[in-house]
Amino acid sequence: MRLHRLELEGFGPFRERQVVDFDAFAADGIFLIAGRTGAGKSSVLDGVCFALYGGAPRYDGAEKRLRSDHCAPEDPTSVTVEFSAAGTRWRVTRSPEYERPKQRGNGLTTEPHRAQLDELVSGSWVGRAARPVDVARELDEILGLNQQQFLQVILLAQGRFAEFLLAKNDDRQRLLRKLFGTRTYEDYQNALELRRRDAERALAAAGDGVLLLLGEAERLIEADGLGGDGEDGSVSAEGTPARFAAGERAVQRAAYRADTLVRERDAADAAHRAADVSHSAAKSLREMQEQRARSRGALAALEAKSPTVATDRETLDRATAAEALRAPIESTARAADASAAAAEVETAALAAWVAAGEIADAAGVAIRIDELAGDLAVATAASAQERDLDASESAIGETRTRIGEFEALLAAIDAHREGFPARAAEIDAELAALAEIAGTHASARTQLTELTARLAAAQEAARLASAQRDADTAHAATLVELEQSAAAMTALLRRRLAGHAGELAAALVDGEACSVCGSTEHPRPAEATVEPVTDGDLAEAELVKDAAAVSERAASEAARDARAAHGAAAARAGGEDPETLGTALALAEAAVTAAEQAATARERLSATRRQLVEADAAAAAERVELAAELAAAREALAALVEHVSGARRAVVAARGPFRTVAERIADATRRRRLGQTLADAHADSAVRRAAAEDARTDRDARVAASDFAGVEDATAALRDAPSRAALDERIREHDAALRAERDRLRDLELALAGAPDELVDLTITATALADARERWSGTVDAAAHAAQTLTRLRDLLMRASQADSEISGLVQEHAVISRLANTVAGKAPNTHRMTLESFVLAAELEEIVEAANLRLDDMSSGRYRLQHTDARAARGAASGLGLEIMDAHTGYARPAQSLSGGETFLASLSLALGLAEVVTARAGGVRLDTLFIDEGFGSLDDDTLDLAMRTLDELRQGGRTVGLISHVQAMKEQLPAQLIVEATPQGPSVIRQDLVPTV
Repeated sequence: MRLHRLELEGFGPFRERQVVDFDAFAADGIFLIAGRTGAGKSSVLDGVCFALYGGAPRYDGAEKRLRSDHCAPEDPTSVTVEFSAAGTRWRVTRSPEYERPKQRGNGLTTEPHRAQLDELVSGSWVGRAARPVDVARELDEILGLNQQQFLQVILLAQGRFAEFLLAKNDDRQRLLRKLFGTRTYEDYQNALELRRRDAERALAAAGDGVLLLLGEAERLIEADGLGGDGEDGSVSAEGTPARFAAGERAVQRAAYRADTLVRERDAADAAHRAADVSHSAAKSLREMQEQRARSRGALAALEAKSPTVATDRETLDRATAAEALRAPIESTARAADASAAAAEVETAALAAWVAAGEIADAAGVAIRIDELAGDLAVATAASAQERDLDASESAIGETRTRIGEFEALLAAIDAHREGFPARAAEIDAELAALAEIAGTHASARTQLTELTARLAAAQEAARLASAQRDADTAHAATLVELEQSAAAMTALLRRRLAGHAGELAAALVDGEACSVCGSTEHPRPAEATVEPVTDGDLAEAELVKDAAAVSERAASEAARDARAAHGAAAARAGGEDPETLGTALALAEAAVTAAEQAATARERLSATRRQLVEADAAAAAERVELAAELAAAREALAALVEHVSGARRAVVAARGPFRTVAERIADATRRRRLGQTLADAHADSAVRRAAAEDARTDRDARVAASDFAGVEDATAALRDAPSRAALDERIREHDAALRAERDRLRDLELALAGAPDELVDLTITATALADARERWSGTVDAAAHAAQTLTRLRDLLMRASQADSEISGLVQEHAVISRLANTVAGKAPNTHRMTLESFVLAAELEEIVEAANLRLDDMSSGRYRLQHTDARAARGAASGLGLEIMDAHTGYARPAQSLSGGETFLASLSLALGLAEVVTARAGGVRLDTLFIDEGFGSLDDDTLDLAMRTLDELRQGGRTVGLISHVQAMKEQLPAQLIVEATPQGPSVIRQDLVPTV
């Protein structure tokens, strides 16, 4: 992975947009991020980490702290990082959650956490993810490292530099597992443990299965009485072989019993079949006897119905003959009925015609009808005029009313428009006054915003003053502790030097040369001090002093940060106190409120004036329309008056003696209808009388030519179609049933020739069949049970024998699997108590240590080497991943925690670089082309710093770029390529890339 570009805006101490071009340092390969304490050097690395992972190492997920305190509410906050991985260039842009002004209205709203991932394709950026969760998922696959791994391998952040060196075995195992992907070995361990448990359960189940099967077989033997003489349930207390032998003997007895019962079943089956055949023959004979008796009775019943059937046959013949006369008989009857009805209708119509005042003359009705039709035509034409007369007079009244309304509306509109000019002048004067007040809103709002920010800064300065005092007090206390620990260290060194001669004298041996003067004689050896100072005492004192120094540096930085924060807040407040700023803020708020109210009133009055102008225009247009409508209404009134006068004269002439034209039309219409009815009835009556006479003459001629005595005789012989069909069906059914029954009885008599008429008794054969069936069923059940018992017993003994033979193989398999699973899981017989994954990671750690020692040996002048230890860890912790320091001066290994601050930095740096090299060398591993180291160099002396710088300079090989964060002056002089972070007098910091000439 290689970083190319970083953009910071509104992030940490950076308010304005800052750009870092890492590619500009590619030629040098190593560069320094320099600046005063608190300027924001580490914030550059925080920006890289936040862009890639959504969090910064120093804030532990407190995203709201990432936004610059120098930002105004409307200022944006974002971080953009461009990097390459696996041959592809990516750009990730991220902004934290923060409060910003609402786009509409007043107040603040929350801007959510946002993220965007783009890929450079053919020179253009193409979006790949646009939600924080999607960006995180994509970056996880692209980078191959989580945030913790990134901080341990690429970005060695301040305060976490030595974590890998000083970590416990379990923490070191988690990091190495992620880096080298060894979780699969843990899966192997779990799979072997499952196989061990399965083998253990299978072995236990096999032994229980043998005993269970033998017990089941013995219960079956006892239940079926298959035990031999002297064998009872006590055999289960003997050994397994004896139980198997007893079972085999029981199988032989069960087989003999099954064969015997099969022979008994076959004999009973033959007897049952013979009894069934005999009973079936007796049943067949009895059934035929019963059928013959039923056939004789049925034939006698059919013969008794023959006289009735003969009568039905005669009736059917007469009905068939009379059917030819049905049509003339029924036609004559219908014609007579129609003639009588027509005569009645004619009589009624004549009576109604006379009642209406007309003459009883059927021949003259047609002439009278024509006269009435002429009267109706004249009256109908006048009727329409009569109906429209009332509507026309109503229309005249409505038109006159509408004319009056139009005249009143025109007068009202003229009166209303007279006040428009005066009201418009008043509104224009008010608008001018309000516009002057509303014009001050922008300046008042700007002053309010500035005063709000200054008041917040003044309040913050008041709060930070207390924090500054506390930080100064804590710094003073740590200075006292540092001075005391330094004094104690100095006293121990002086005592050690004072007693050094005594230590040398104690090592002198007579006759051997002194290591100081070379003499073999030692006349006056120095005496040892009472309480000698040991290396352990010095190391302990040095640890106390180093801890005090670390505390003092931390307290010093905290005090400087507190002073800087207080000064920045006071500067933003402009030196004013909160009370003064509060009063000014209240006045500014009142000015903004007055300007906003004036603007609102001006908008309201402007709308009112627009409405006034629009109303005047609308009133003028309405007056023109009303005048046009008034003229049209007056013309329509004159036309209506003329039309009504002519229509009234025509209606009076058309009414005659009636009150209305409608009454005259109704009377003429009624008379014409009565006359037409009379004429139609007279004509219809004549036609129907002639038809009735013709039908009667035809009927009488047909009856005379038939076999019937007269019309009445032929009419009595008639039957409807359903009756004739029913008679025919009964006759044919009787004839068919009689023939069939005679044939059936003849066949039965022939079949039963020689057989008695008495019915055969079936009781004897049925009893014999039931006894045979019961004997056969009992033998079948007994034989089936014996066969099932034999099969079940053989199966139980066979399964028990197979399970018994498989136990030895399961024992061997369980032993092999159990030993392998325990060894892989770090249990006995594994004496090191290392799991398979720990063993693999230990091999990786050895390579890391080997790579780290190449640099640590050089940087420590050959004194220190990292050493991997596979000692067992206590209380169940991961074993085989321990680290210790081999001290060449003492020849003993010591824990990493015993190193001084500078020594810890060198060892941590070597280990981090070795870890990076091993990870990069792994096939498919993460390529680390960019490395950052944050602080720690201040704990090194000049010579050790030169060694560390030479080691870091070697990292440029292979195109790697190394960034160092430090305020050590010697590093500024050695590294020409620098990234300078400076705090401006106003508070926010800026970044500039510079090449400082080498001194």
